[in-house]
Amino acid sequence: MKIVAVSAGAANPSSTRKLTDRVLAAVAERLPNAEIRVIDVREFGQDLLTATTSGLRSDRLTAALEAAADAAGLIAVTPVFNGSYSGLFKLFFDVLDEGSLANVPVLLGATGGTARHSLAIDQTMVPLFFYLRARPLPWPIYAATGDWADPGSLDARVRQAADALAAEVSGERVESGRVRLHPSHDFTLTSSLEEMLANVGRAETV
Repeated sequence: MKIVAVSAGAANPSSTRKLTDRVLAAVAERLPNAEIRVIDVREFGQDLLTATTSGLRSDRLTAALEAAADAAGLIAVTPVFNGSYSGLFKLFFDVLDEGSLANVPVLLGATGGTARHSLAIDQTMVPLFFYLRARPLPWPIYAATGDWADPGSLDARVRQAADALAAEVSGERVESGRVRLHPSHDFTLTSSLEEMLANVGRAETV
């Protein structure tokens, strides 16, 4: 079982990588036998520009893209710049082969200076991963600057999200409020509205 984290922090060290490592530590506790890899996107900046402008991929970028595509579960964390994910973050997912993340559960995370940037997850990240046919989990994690001074609430959200991802990749049933979510949902592209509604209808209200 492979868990891959894509972390797009621009600096080293960065709060984005700090959040990524915290999430990975929580996931590793729940999935002790999982193979875990971190893809630090800032290390692939030139490779991503070359791949975008010429279509040529370096060997190391190809290996990183293949690792993300082969993951049983993905963790995607970005800093928020001007109300959206970073350019490096988007470039990485732009050069992924089409359909390579189909039906992969994705735990979304973001960091920013103030809490008002937290809406970027719902407004930009969720639509991106739905377009990629992945399955963004309904427990995203946003960490503002103030969260690091009093990490109790952040740690609780990290634990909840890690529980959800671990359950998804291990095939367990996850309960959240009034809706029981089945990890076997298939949100791959369908040929008709009726088929899409049939997939959504698998959610069991309790």
